[in-house]
Amino acid sequence: MASNLAQIDHIVVLMMENRSFDHMLGYLSLEGGRSDIDGLRVGHANTHAGVSYPIHHLQRTAFGPEQDPSHTGASVAVQLQNRNGGFVDDYAQTHPGDPDPGLVMGYYNAADLPTYDFLAQQFCVCDRWYSSVPGATWPNRLYALSGRAAGSKDSRRVPLYGNKSFVRQLERSLVSWKFYSAWKPWSLALTDDHYRSSECYEPFGSRQRRYGFIGDALAGALPSVSWIDPHFFANDDHPPADIRAGQALVAQVYQALSQGAGWPRTLLIICYDEHGGLFDHVVPGAAEDDDPAFRQYGVRVPALLVSPLVAPASVCHEVLDHTSIIKTILQRFCHGDGGALPAMGARVAAAGSLEAALLLAQPRPAPVVPDSVQAQRAVWEADLRAADFAPVSVAASSAPAMSDAEAGAIAAHRQLARGARNALAANGKSARSGNSGGKSTPQSLGRRRKRKGLLDERAPASLGMLAAADGEGQG
Repeated sequence: MASNLAQIDHIVVLMMENRSFDHMLGYLSLEGGRSDIDGLRVGHANTHAGVSYPIHHLQRTAFGPEQDPSHTGASVAVQLQNRNGGFVDDYAQTHPGDPDPGLVMGYYNAADLPTYDFLAQQFCVCDRWYSSVPGATWPNRLYALSGRAAGSKDSRRVPLYGNKSFVRQLERSLVSWKFYSAWKPWSLALTDDHYRSSECYEPFGSRQRRYGFIGDALAGALPSVSWIDPHFFANDDHPPADIRAGQALVAQVYQALSQGAGWPRTLLIICYDEHGGLFDHVVPGAAEDDDPAFRQYGVRVPALLVSPLVAPASVCHEVLDHTSIIKTILQRFCHGDGGALPAMGARVAAAGSLEAALLLAQPRPAPVVPDSVQAQRAVWEADLRAADFAPVSVAASSAPAMSDAEAGAIAAHRQLARGARNALAANGKSARSGNSGGKSTPQSLGRRRKRKGLLDERAPASLGMLAAADGEGQG
């Protein structure tokens, strides 16, 4: 196994938002004939107020604007009561005006998720990947980046943290990395105060203009470690998002990787930060941790491992959580003599490694995406265009403009931008210069490359970009 991991030169992480395993991949056992996967079964249900609410196929790909299930630490504790029997109880309590408390028992299937269905057939499903914390988004993303939370199972209103991320270990070992984001520098910038700005931040990019992640992947120019943040509040799958947008994003990532020169040496990790209050039937167990308050895994989440070294239609039953990402990255790129890994806490030390899924000694060609993926995207894009010309109803115009999470994220980035402007002003530099305010920032390895006689002029998301972004009402 270790020799197979040694064949991986590019680890790419795409962490989506707020869906449970049974909600997104449980159909594989219920409808897809995959008895090797621990998914949904007939008879799974929750009872609330004397009424049974069974699992059921959802008839729409997006929830209503007020149908974001709660996923605070307190809500998850209720959901996990009676062996995961409290999901409907909690939704009814936190959404008293919704006549459909059984919404959280709903699931999607192959017709709704053609990209995931394709990847599940061609690569590896992890059916024991738990969120790291029985709680909200940011504690889980903190574990994914730094191996610990920040003392709470809930997210801060303005999510600015000072945890030490695994990226510090990459830089100590002179390992190349980039964070790609459609929104703004997000997960790393808000997690680790050493990376509030960096020249290793780049856009997601596009196939037409060949820049950002898409350009790097197609050119075979990805760094050793790539982290992709989805366009938050747009295609990240966070309810009430339309899952068709998330399927299109994942397909874009796969297409760029599979058609690039780096495909034979690439591992793509697709997972979700937490379950978003949606039903899953597997009871999470105990976890190793330095903090006694965090010695339990959160709810199981969807996870897929995509690589030419992964066997088709395979399943990983090993217990994993978000720190397995860190563990695998350190094993591949940052191990010392004798295989010793940098110390990043008890959770990382005890985490399962993803190398177990790399079963093939030789890379195989990338399978071709089926027509159903493109067909779904075409319908989704047509629906978006039609919505642009639909009349705005009174009810729609009175709906909240943004969620609390979105407002908090915007506030965090405005705070970063203010700090950037102040640092630049103190050093007598203009924001457009891209100066880092006197603080050294890591340089992207090979950020500008000459390809076929053309110079790649991608601009990094540096302090200047952050400063210019202040005041934007971007969602």
